[in-house]
Order: sequence, then C-alpha cells, then structure tokens
Amino acid sequence: MPLHFELVTPAKLVRSEEVHMVVVPGSNGEFGVLEGHAPFMSTIRDGKIQVFASQGATPDEIEVAGGFAEVADGRLTVLAEHVAG
Repeated sequence: MPLHFELVTPAKLVRSEEVHMVVVPGSNGEFGVLEGHAPFMSTIRDGKIQVFASQGATPDEIEVAGGFAEVADGRLTVLAEHVAG
C-alpha cells in the first residue's frame, strides 16, 4: 500500500499523491518516510524534499523553506512556509 503525500503552503495545496517514499530535510537531519511509518512531527529546515514515485525510481526534488512535517495514519503532510517554483 502506498504512502499518501501532501505538500501544502499557506497559499495552496502544491501536491497530493500516492508515492513509495519521501525524504524530508528535518531540522535534526534528513528522514525518510515509507507507508507504515510510526506517527511523529518534526520541524523542517530549508532544503529539498525528495519524492520517490516507486521503489528504485529517480526522485522528484522540491525546494522548500521552513515548516513542519507530520506523519500519521499512512500519510505524510508537509506544511512548508515556501515552495520554490
């Protein structure tokens, strides 16, 4: 079962999709989230989120600035202050 990933800014929903894995630039270091990950919250630092559509796929990279990430109930929600592009 895939992971549901949402990337949101104060202005809009940037992405909402089913993915294999997402790597997030957490304030205490990068962390990867797969389906079934334990619930938690983290602040994020400026950097690139890597979105893997499937296992072994080349990731899409999304430049973000600040915010929070929440993992709960098979989904990852990233609330970014700013997304480049």
